[in-house]
Amino acid sequence: MSWQTPLLSLAFACSALPALLGAINLRRYRVIDASGDLEGERPSVTVCIPARNEAANIEACVRSALASTGVDVEVIVHDDASTDETPAILALLCQEDARVRVVERQPLPDGWNGKQWGCQRMGLAATGQWLLFTDADVRLAPSALRSAWLAARAGGSALVSTVPRQETESWMEDAVIPLIHFVLLCYLPFGQMRSTLRPAASAGCGQFLFVERTAWRAAGGHETFRASMHDGIKLPRAVRRAGLRTDLFDGTPVVSCRMYHGAGAVWHGFAKNAFEGLGSFGLLVFVTVVHALGQMLPAAWIVWSLITARPWGAPEWLASAALTVSIALRLAFMLRFRQSLRSVLLHPIGITLLTLIQWHSAWLHITGRRSWKGRTSGSAPAPAAG
Repeated sequence: MSWQTPLLSLAFACSALPALLGAINLRRYRVIDASGDLEGERPSVTVCIPARNEAANIEACVRSALASTGVDVEVIVHDDASTDETPAILALLCQEDARVRVVERQPLPDGWNGKQWGCQRMGLAATGQWLLFTDADVRLAPSALRSAWLAARAGGSALVSTVPRQETESWMEDAVIPLIHFVLLCYLPFGQMRSTLRPAASAGCGQFLFVERTAWRAAGGHETFRASMHDGIKLPRAVRRAGLRTDLFDGTPVVSCRMYHGAGAVWHGFAKNAFEGLGSFGLLVFVTVVHALGQMLPAAWIVWSLITARPWGAPEWLASAALTVSIALRLAFMLRFRQSLRSVLLHPIGITLLTLIQWHSAWLHITGRRSWKGRTSGSAPAPAAG
């Protein structure tokens, strides 16, 4: 039919253009060599960890930070009304190492998200020249903080961020979580990020935000986005609005994270901020259309053509080319970011799930039902929820 070839041509364009930007950005997203001495320069870093019911994670996270080399480190934790063994574990860590502190708990004020309130209090209590805002499920290699500082120094940046190596086990984790790299590299113009101070040309990952303390204060701290669920987007933009540079580096060799465990945790975890990461319904509709055409349609078209034994014509070749481009890029990401082969094979399904999560997140945004680990603005403690 006459409409099939134009439709699949559009699908190929929606696949090839993001893949081209992704391939270019892959070269610009650099690993930092932290082995140089730099005449003994040794920055001081405060690692800030917001924690709520993190008994399974907090000790390993804190110990990985304390093992950092090439920097002077302190660790501050904000225990957000944990109801498990987190407070007891923190008390032992504080007794064992004077570099560990827990900020005094205060009631969550109206208008604040629980994580941002904790980060604000830790940032104000920090003494380091640099702050790392990270999560309890993140693990730092000894050279991680040094690498981040060198990345900031190399680009003259007041903030740098990275996407940690994402450890996944279940099929849902494999399908969705590695798409963080896909979305970041295929849609963020790294050239503009490094040549301008436009807030919209910046990005970051809330699992690893490394910022100069004076820059954090100049940007207004986390108070600037107190109700947000997406500090990974909001903090770099706030720093840029203060007239300072931000950048990204590849921390795959030095930072890792087991972000979520199982399908339910993946769905609820991404739903809390997936819409906010896009920022508008117009962009949500645009991204949905681009992904439907460029990532979902080619795979569906090929499956349908095989099932119905259609003759292989121009539409089928275009669909095959579109799918090949996407899978080839995902294979490159797999090798670079140590992702699983299953994540590549599940790519069309993963994009479909991500799209559904984004629309679910938009619904939660409209109805005011988003929360961080059961803590909403001014709320009483509630059970952790992903």
